[in-house]
Amino acid sequence: MKVKAILLAGGHGSRLYPFTKYTQKTLLPLYNRPVIDYALGTIRRAGIKDITIISNQFIGQIAKHVGGGLPDERIHYVLEEEPTGVADALNLARAYNEDCRLLIYFSDNITTVELTEEVGTFSNAEHPPGCILLARQEANPQAFGVAVLGQNGEVVDIVEKPENPPSDLAIGGIYMFDEAFWSFLDLGVEEKGENFSITDVNRRYIQQGMAKLITVGEDTWVDCGTPDSLLHASNMAKDGKLNPNPFRT
Repeated sequence: MKVKAILLAGGHGSRLYPFTKYTQKTLLPLYNRPVIDYALGTIRRAGIKDITIISNQFIGQIAKHVGGGLPDERIHYVLEEEPTGVADALNLARAYNEDCRLLIYFSDNITTVELTEEVGTFSNAEHPPGCILLARQEANPQAFGVAVLGQNGEVVDIVEKPENPPSDLAIGGIYMFDEAFWSFLDLGVEEKGENFSITDVNRRYIQQGMAKLITVGEDTWVDCGTPDSLLHASNMAKDGKLNPNPFRT
């Protein structure tokens, strides 16, 4: 079954004001390339050829930069007129991304993790493979969804922004889902309404024993949503630790 990608690049980007008054945050420079190139690099090196990009009023700037994509790609651009929540944003991309398996990528997240093997496994799996959750060790994980681990180190739950974190493993930003994703999203929205988050989908997979946790090192996943973290990621890119290129070398 085909694996497609949804790249979410919407929202106000308020943590990066005043720059995001004039451009989308994924077009801000990460050393010598815009942030979005690093996200697209991860997606492309994994072998995904069908990519939907969701963004705000600056989507024209993104389209001008990314264009029609590589020769063998299909790029869809979707306008999010108002940031009304992740469920609404994802549903805007639904028409292009049903009857497939998905990599859902929140564009603030830059990683050196290569997903080629996981995408291949998802594509070739005869039966629905569940979901994959990327996690990183955080000294202060209270701002994230945090993994609750079982006796054998497996993920048994996720607690959203806990005051007393059950572990130091923050989950968020890059996910892989099988074809049950949209039905789980619909159930989550029905139950939670405007309080829905992607964690509600993740927890359904966990409850069914269909979630795999991949833990990455501290220096291989950076949230570029603040000036400090953008600077940190830029220094990593300058040192050659982050890769914006679409092909593996």
